[in-house]
Amino acid sequence: MKVLVVEDELKIADYLYKGLTEQGCSVDLAHDGLDAQHLALEIDYDVIVLDQMLPGLDGLAVLKALRAVKDTPVIMLTARDRIEDRVKGLGAGADDYLVKPFSFLELLARLQALTRRGHKKEATQLKVGDLVIDLLARKAFRDGSRIDLTAKEFTLLTVLARHQGEILSKTAIAELVWDMNFDSNTNIVEVAIKRLRAKIDGPYAPKLLHTIRGMGYVLELRDDAADTGT
Repeated sequence: MKVLVVEDELKIADYLYKGLTEQGCSVDLAHDGLDAQHLALEIDYDVIVLDQMLPGLDGLAVLKALRAVKDTPVIMLTARDRIEDRVKGLGAGADDYLVKPFSFLELLARLQALTRRGHKKEATQLKVGDLVIDLLARKAFRDGSRIDLTAKEFTLLTVLARHQGEILSKTAIAELVWDMNFDSNTNIVEVAIKRLRAKIDGPYAPKLLHTIRGMGYVLELRDDAADTGT
């Protein structure tokens, strides 16, 4: 079992590392949200143990970023025993929850239960019309031709593709791609969409990335391919 442990309290992190490796697990450690997000998105883990309170990005932000592109099982750890905190974690996509202090044997049992649930195998490709997104190689192709994308553009495209046919608001896109609260005074989403559209739609037909005025954006193959916005 390959496990990512995200915990900023070094004694707890070391305790979990030793305990899990003694059980035959392959364990990676992260002590802050930024490192955790990078590892969780770049490496395929069987399960992730994620502390809710972290420096940099908190656990909920890491979880939201992960859920935009992956279905890796996650058990959250928290020092808070409030119902609302657990609701937030589960609502953000956590599969299980443990309140500190906890028994290592209980954590191990829950991890084993999560990996036995048979989570659906993560798709390695996403397709929208003749647009193909290779999630493992982090590459995109249109009509067989490679599209040159930045890391952030690839994340944006993946988010849109995972929600193909679904209108995503600027707020949702900002939270999923940049992990930020949307500020109506910034045009970061519009600029990113414009650049992405030029790359995936510019020289190709039919057009796939559509603007829905007053609502947001949608990636889908349409019969008439007519955009309703700009």
